[in-house]
Amino acid sequence: MGSLKPAQVKEIAHGLEQSGHRFLWSLREPAKGKLDLPGNYTNPDAVLPDGFIDRTAGIGLVCGWVPQVMVLGHNAVGGFVSHCGWNSILESLWHGVPIATWPIYAEQQLNAFEMVKELKLSMEIRLDYRGGENDLVCKEEVAKGVRSLMELSDPAQELREKVKRMSQVSKNAVMENGSSFVALARLVHQLLPDI
Repeated sequence: MGSLKPAQVKEIAHGLEQSGHRFLWSLREPAKGKLDLPGNYTNPDAVLPDGFIDRTAGIGLVCGWVPQVMVLGHNAVGGFVSHCGWNSILESLWHGVPIATWPIYAEQQLNAFEMVKELKLSMEIRLDYRGGENDLVCKEEVAKGVRSLMELSDPAQELREKVKRMSQVSKNAVMENGSSFVALARLVHQLLPDI
């Protein structure tokens, strides 16, 4: 359900190129059937704008599936464009990587709204994307969102610092005597008092 139409893929490509920032793009082919999983494109050039791979060879990499946690944990990663599934949010916060939100369906809109408007831990590319025939996030929106997230202006710097603090709070919670550690131990003791 989370795959993007070819027209949207082209807009993302142009937006990434216009942003002027380095990128790693995990581009997946939509599932063939309702019960199938998305796959890797055998020929990504077929869905990307003509010459995109060659023009961005020095600044970007388009690939298939990637181990998201490992990518987010790499110190070269400065930002993450995310659909805002809960696991992606937690992984990004854990590693201190700020998010540019682009929710696609289900609870992702609520998660993105919470991260941008309530917690102020993310920047918005789009909060109301529905993926319908007439709903296209244009290249200018993509470029602006990536630039806003990656540039070292005051709003982006403040966001980075806040996300780094939240990363430390998250890690402290699961350490011995942290809030999650203590709460889980209390639950285990209530369920299994003889242990």
